[in-house]
Amino acid sequence: MLYRYRAGIPWRDLPARFGDWKNVHRRLRRWCESGVIERIFRHLASDHDNEYMMINSTIGRAHQHSAGTRKKRGTDQAIGRSRRGLTTKIHAVVDASGKAAILSLTPGQRADITEAEPLLDEVEPKAFIADKADDADPFIKKLKERQITVAIPSRRSRRNPRKISSQLYKNRNIIERLSVRLKQFGGVATRYDKLKSTFIAAMQLVSAIIGLN
Repeated sequence: MLYRYRAGIPWRDLPARFGDWKNVHRRLRRWCESGVIERIFRHLASDHDNEYMMINSTIGRAHQHSAGTRKKRGTDQAIGRSRRGLTTKIHAVVDASGKAAILSLTPGQRADITEAEPLLDEVEPKAFIADKADDADPFIKKLKERQITVAIPSRRSRRNPRKISSQLYKNRNIIERLSVRLKQFGGVATRYDKLKSTFIAAMQLVSAIIGLN
């Protein structure tokens, strides 16, 4: 499974030494549906550093083959259209050690702030770092109510910009480096999976391996 996502190849091109590619794919789907990969990811992510956390999103190009799933009512496969064509947006909350604590997927055109609030509900950081895309009054208010130190630069449109710790905000490079490492996996940089559940499981698996290393 890791080889396939690292190389970014179609399942049928999986080297014969790994066995029948259909069996490997079938096992991945079984682990997705039973929650095995998610439990592994959450178990490893539970040992996170709460000193400060940060959020960021990165766009992954969705291959045309990933968009062929039959649309069912109420089903969102997290593929949308933006200036880059078919895209998926990967949202990640990362702790001070650079380990992914939470991951989620949305269509590429979805605004970052729509995921920031629900993801924040799952963590308890002492400080929270994000870029200007997450500078929204309701979100800032929620952080302050929870007595979380805010390290989010103000948008240019703000009449009274907030003062933040530049020293704390410099740590945002940690999540940028994680995004680069994730996209070193060809199957993450370009999404080939049709189902959201398969792609998020792959993200969790890759993130767990990166966190262990």
